[in-house]
Amino acid sequence: MFKSIHHVAIICSDYAVSKHFYTPILGLEIIAENYREERDSYKLDLRLASGGQVELFSFPMAPPRPSYPEAQGLRHLAFSVDSVAAAADYLISCGVDVEPIRVDEFTYKAFTFFKDPDGLPLEVYEQAID
Repeated sequence: MFKSIHHVAIICSDYAVSKHFYTPILGLEIIAENYREERDSYKLDLRLASGGQVELFSFPMAPPRPSYPEAQGLRHLAFSVDSVAAAADYLISCGVDVEPIRVDEFTYKAFTFFKDPDGLPLEVYEQAID
């Protein structure tokens, strides 16, 4: 019944900064960009190479996301990559702070975390070889 995740929706505080982060830096492809005047809100549909999507929203006066200590709810968004080391090096070269690379104790796959411009925790995780 449930085949895959279609999209993840993110509300940002600064639309231009987040659009720049998710498009040229993370390389997500713009599918559609719409301004909704009645909400004073942008909605940017972005596509990953796998076909999954990220919806980036801007809403005036949206409250910040509680994180520390971690709040209940969605914990983070993870992207699969062929090489965590290469992804981390690239992100660092773009000025993004990246945590040290760790290895999952159960899958033995490399992973690391970084944050988007609003502090949303993001992860890159080594692509599983089938």
